Amino acid sequence: MDTVIKAAMSGTIISNQKVHPERVPILPLDLKYLNYIRANTSAINRRTDTLTKRRTVKKEWQAAWLLKAITLIDLTTLSGDDTPGNVERLCAKAINPVRPDLLEAMGMANKNIHTGAVCVYHNLIETASRCLSGTNIPIAAVSTGFPAGQIPIEQKLEEIERSVKAGAKEIDIVVSRANVLRCDWKALYDELVLFRKACGDAHMKTILATGDLVTLERVARASYVAMLAGSDFIKTSTGKETVNATLPVSLVMIRAIRDFHEETGYKVGFKPAGGIQKAKQSLDWLILMKEELGREWLEPELFRFGASSLLADIERQLEHYVTGRYSADYRHPMA
Repeated sequence: MDTVIKAAMSGTIISNQKVHPERVPILPLDLKYLNYIRANTSAINRRTDTLTKRRTVKKEWQAAWLLKAITLIDLTTLSGDDTPGNVERLCAKAINPVRPDLLEAMGMANKNIHTGAVCVYHNLIETASRCLSGTNIPIAAVSTGFPAGQIPIEQKLEEIERSVKAGAKEIDIVVSRANVLRCDWKALYDELVLFRKACGDAHMKTILATGDLVTLERVARASYVAMLAGSDFIKTSTGKETVNATLPVSLVMIRAIRDFHEETGYKVGFKPAGGIQKAKQSLDWLILMKEELGREWLEPELFRFGASSLLADIERQLEHYVTGRYSADYRHPMA
């Protein structure tokens, strides 16, 4: 088993490849170009409907893809009952996301597999920073009045600056949905430019809250504006909307990223979040990313899952790969 799975990992998914894309600068807003952006809903749905039926990976190849998925997770806790103890357990799981005996059985014990980041509220950054000291796992903090964004702009900027000062290397900001719903792209752009400047060296991940935007065309245009404003990542959802990450919405955003790269030469990351709970779902998004953007986007510098319970199901599937038996969910707690 060791030889086969190592070949699968080194040949397709797990590699020593490191992506260090040049950071996107703030670019001028072209309102005329926005008028040409369209979204063919029937074609988008047809593409994503067939994706899950035509593409699949099994056996050692599936194990390889699932291990790769772990390295792309922003392990997240954003609940009203979060405590320092919860975050301590979350960070311990981020550092050691898979049981050592399973990694040993797959010949991956020395690969230093860990999650892409840990995502928390501002008041728990200090706890996460202490727990992750000595690792290269970054802390992501939600900001700008997450999840609704219904606070004054001055308060939003202060939140960003305080989180960066506290040690967050990534800031997940939310857009003002009203600007998108009114198609006031100048207002959206101006707000995001202020957020990007407040982030400084910390990477800005812009949450579009796509479930609130009604149409795929608005999603496409908002994605483009967010990238022009200097977003390092564009993200589907807060996880708090009625509808969160879906494959059609993701396809629209991914193709906006592809077009943006072709036009400007800059690579922007993508983060689906909300409702991605099963290992099979993570494979769907990995396949979509690889087919639409290519292998180079399958690195934590350019792709993340916003998730909490996803890791537990992936570990459960890996145990099935090693032992041939499914274990109970409670044997694979998130943290």
